[in-house]
Amino acid sequence: MKIAFCSSEVVPFAKTGGMADVCGTLPLALEKLGQGSVIVLPGYESIDRGKYGFTQILDDVSQTTIGKNITVYLIESEKYFGRPEGGLYGDANGDYPDNLERFDFYCRRTIELFKELKLNIDIVHCHDWQTALIPVYLKEKCSDEVCYKKIRSILSLHNLAYQGIFSAEDYKKLTFGDEVFQKAFEFYGKANLLKAGIMYSDVVATVSPQYAREIQTTEFGAGLEGVLHSRGESVIGILNGLDYNTWDPRRDLNIPFTYSPEDPKPKAKDKESLQKKYNMPVRPETPVFSFVSRLSHQKGIDLLNNSIHDLMKLDVQLVFLGVGEEKYHQMLKSWVKQYPDKIGIKLAFDEEFAHEVYAGSDFFLMPSIYEPCGLSQMISLRYGTVPVVYRVGGLADTIVPHDQGGNGFVFIEYTPAAFCASVKKAVECFRDKQAFINIVAQAFKANFSWEDSARQYVGLYHQCLKI
Repeated sequence: MKIAFCSSEVVPFAKTGGMADVCGTLPLALEKLGQGSVIVLPGYESIDRGKYGFTQILDDVSQTTIGKNITVYLIESEKYFGRPEGGLYGDANGDYPDNLERFDFYCRRTIELFKELKLNIDIVHCHDWQTALIPVYLKEKCSDEVCYKKIRSILSLHNLAYQGIFSAEDYKKLTFGDEVFQKAFEFYGKANLLKAGIMYSDVVATVSPQYAREIQTTEFGAGLEGVLHSRGESVIGILNGLDYNTWDPRRDLNIPFTYSPEDPKPKAKDKESLQKKYNMPVRPETPVFSFVSRLSHQKGIDLLNNSIHDLMKLDVQLVFLGVGEEKYHQMLKSWVKQYPDKIGIKLAFDEEFAHEVYAGSDFFLMPSIYEPCGLSQMISLRYGTVPVVYRVGGLADTIVPHDQGGNGFVFIEYTPAAFCASVKKAVECFRDKQAFINIVAQAFKANFSWEDSARQYVGLYHQCLKI
């Protein structure tokens, strides 16, 4: 098969979240299984063409290669993607006002590229709202052309909270007309690109089996639960994988002391180093809980705020790494002032230092109110750092409760009391040396490499081709 990965962000070229990791690593895993892939993403100004070996092949297209033979194409446009001062989707003032035009251009040009370069695509695998117009174009504008007829489309939902919603007036900039608006785009009087993509794609994929079920409910459907439920068995959940070459405590150059499941003792030195870097007392007998994430309501920072004083009654240290809204920055700073020996913060997006945090912690806090898949809990397991999570989405699919012989601590009610009780159990486990050794061993045993997930995607692609 020939699969085209279409995404607004792909590791290592452009990243704001986990979708980039998926779109940069799944094609490599598929290549090992004998499947051919190409990757198409916008040619943002921030991408270092020289570093990654891009060469211009058309006036508005550059290419390079990853893996053994995976071609990566950049759709170039100074007008839409040449914004050195901003991010991928916006700047300090918020989302770019022309995001609809930006990603409409990207989607249209991507489809044209399939034909111009004779890429012979079987499956176009789209990711989130920025690519959701591709399935619509394929069926509304290209269905009569021979080179497009055989192409089947899959739309992966990485986070249903982001849907690409624009005004009905903005919708007129597209070329689909009023009938298609009413049929697929209309969403409380506005145009919803993700909704249209869900309706037009041949298969809808999500990043964990639990999330596939959750998004068909009112609680987690973000207004699209009815549309998703109508797709029935076409909504498939496949758990994301983790790049075990990047995340490996045996040979991680970003951590002070490497270690392994067979010889975990150097992890204690990583803990000591982490305590020093956060200017906290070096206390091996005190468990260190870490939080590495975007500082947002989704990731549980408000739950932590409502729990912090109760948590500080325990003999624990908390370290935070991440950025978010300014109100959360000020919140964390106030915690440090109150508890300087027990809380450390670094307000930054620093993926290299994140390796040190995972390696030096005893426990990893991930109290997300919703979590489509989550990679952080997989990373923490890889580093023998025991997760404390809310039973939701991919967290429910990957973390087995400690009292069931599992690999982490799980709370099932989203309340400060339930969260604090789970942290307290973790502290009690830490005090029992054998119990802690046992749960760390379970954490190390977890395997969420891409191989199994990639095989599931191959099966899904074959299923999609039969539609």
